[in-house]
Order: sequence, then structure tokens, then C-alpha cells
Amino acid sequence: MTTILIYAGAALAEIVGCFAVWAWMRQGASVLWLAPGLVSLAIFAWLLTLAPSDFAGRSYAAYGGVYIAASLIWLWAVEKQRPDVWDVTGGAICLLGAAIILLVPRSV
Repeated sequence: MTTILIYAGAALAEIVGCFAVWAWMRQGASVLWLAPGLVSLAIFAWLLTLAPSDFAGRSYAAYGGVYIAASLIWLWAVEKQRPDVWDVTGGAICLLGAAIILLVPRSV
């Protein structure tokens, strides 16, 4: 599994899990939303363990950029709120940061 697929799957799982809790607490959805939300958050955590990195912190830092971009896609696709130019600019900067963290050669 490639790193970007791992991060994309983790981002989707995290957003779905967090949204389930959001829907229950903030939108009055049934408490039953918590069950798939918790499963989704467990899948998110498991997927991050598959990211090819020798250090968890570096893997999580790079994932953060992907999560931000995925959250903006969620905002548009699910919540029907089009990201503005500042959302897109910030997301692009975060993805650039994630790419630097993941792809820059390191001397160990």
C-alpha cells in the first residue's frame, strides 16, 4: 500500500469518526452514531501504523497535511460549503509541508 493511500484512508476514517461524534453532540443525532464513529477512529489509528516511517512523530506530522486537505474536501463534498481561496491556499501549504517531511532525503 502506498503512503498516500494509507494517509488518504486514515484521513477519511478519522474525519468520519470525528463527524459521527460531532453529529451526536452538536446536531442531535442518535447516540448510535458513536458505534461506527469509534470503529472508524480505530481504523484510522491502525492505518497510521502502516505508514512507512522509522519515527511515529514524523509520520504523524506528514499525515497532518493530508488530513487538512481531506478535511477541506469533506467540507465541500459532505457539508456543501465550498472552500474559499484562503482554505485552498492553507491546504496547499500544508500539503507542501507534508511532502517535504516525507520526501526530502535524510542522512542518518
